[in-house]
Amino acid sequence: MTHTTTTARAVRGGLLAATALFVACAAPAQATVRGPEPAGDWLLLTVTRGDTRSGSTEGTLLLCDPPRGHAHADLACAELDRAGGDIAAVPLRETHCPMIYSPVTAHAHGQWRGRPVEYTRTFPNTCVLAARTGAVFALAEDPQAAPAPAPAPAS
Repeated sequence: MTHTTTTARAVRGGLLAATALFVACAAPAQATVRGPEPAGDWLLLTVTRGDTRSGSTEGTLLLCDPPRGHAHADLACAELDRAGGDIAAVPLRETHCPMIYSPVTAHAHGQWRGRPVEYTRTFPNTCVLAARTGAVFALAEDPQAAPAPAPAPAS
């Protein structure tokens, strides 16, 4: 009888613990509290290489009043200024990219001239990313990796 009572208590305790764990895991996640957002034009930029669930991610905060926080802040801010803060409107660079599939996902969140900016796009490789977004997602410090400035629009 003692063995049965002890086993029943152990099973009951295990079920109680499992139920508590289930309830805790089923509760909605609390939103993370962010600090105050920077003033002026700013974008939080990230580039994820490979599958977005398991790839490596690098990122930086681009500030444009004055340009800082980014390896190529002056150029990126100038390109965004010409595009009115619309990353998709940054002029396409004429370049030849290899047909190698090595996906990268670019994400930007922030504000430009008081308007919210939200941008996410997956490109087939970093060459296409650079051709489509100019210096905006050129997060590397390497001067060899710095994109050539886009030609200024004809007046």
